[in-house]
Amino acid sequence: MHGYANPTRFLSLASWLTPLLLGAGALLTVAALVWGLIYVSPDRLMGETVRILFIHVPSAWLGMGGWTGIAIASTALLIWKHPLAAIAARGIAVPGMVFTAICLATGSIWGRPTWGTWWVWDGRLTSMLVLLFLYAGYIALAQASARDGGSSKLPAIFGLVGAINIPIINRSVVWWNSLHQPPSLTAGKSAIDGEFLVPLLIAVLGFSLLFGGAVLMRMRALIAEMQAEARLRRRALDDEAPMAAAPAGGA
Repeated sequence: MHGYANPTRFLSLASWLTPLLLGAGALLTVAALVWGLIYVSPDRLMGETVRILFIHVPSAWLGMGGWTGIAIASTALLIWKHPLAAIAARGIAVPGMVFTAICLATGSIWGRPTWGTWWVWDGRLTSMLVLLFLYAGYIALAQASARDGGSSKLPAIFGLVGAINIPIINRSVVWWNSLHQPPSLTAGKSAIDGEFLVPLLIAVLGFSLLFGGAVLMRMRALIAEMQAEARLRRRALDDEAPMAAAPAGGA
């Protein structure tokens, strides 16, 4: 991993990997959504509302996976001081927040005909809402630290502390008596019929590739922004140098 700590080397990799991830992700996502939203039969119990899972489940997965990525990058920053770790965490934060918001929105749309309400203070929904607020807090903290030239350690610590919420989200439907259905996919087991499972897995893969491409785009943009700021600072110092030397030359 340290071989890609050099921004130039990372950018050379990301320049061809980004369109590859976005292209493959878009292709798989469109195929999965057309399959799931049009060709899959209505569920025996949930009817047509079952189609929401092809967007809701991948979004939930990436909302939690995104914060897990932030925690891993934060660990790399605090322990190994990896130069790109803070940029990676910032690159993950915005796509992670977007997918978390999509998860909450689609969950509410599914809940209205199923539970008779748009929202309940259910353990899974509430912990997912907390995750959305954590993303917003992390983005604000990271932007403030970068703008003021402060240390990136504070956002990294926040990223690690916020990771406590991930197992809470994962186990909430098991720990508390919840309106939300129990886990349908566990290690080696699935409660989902194969007709729904195959397009769902393709959707998860497609969304994940789109997520990866979006993260690389964000990282490239952040690096470009940092490089532009560094050039402006150097230019400002170069412009100030002759002015500072002028009095001495005149004397």
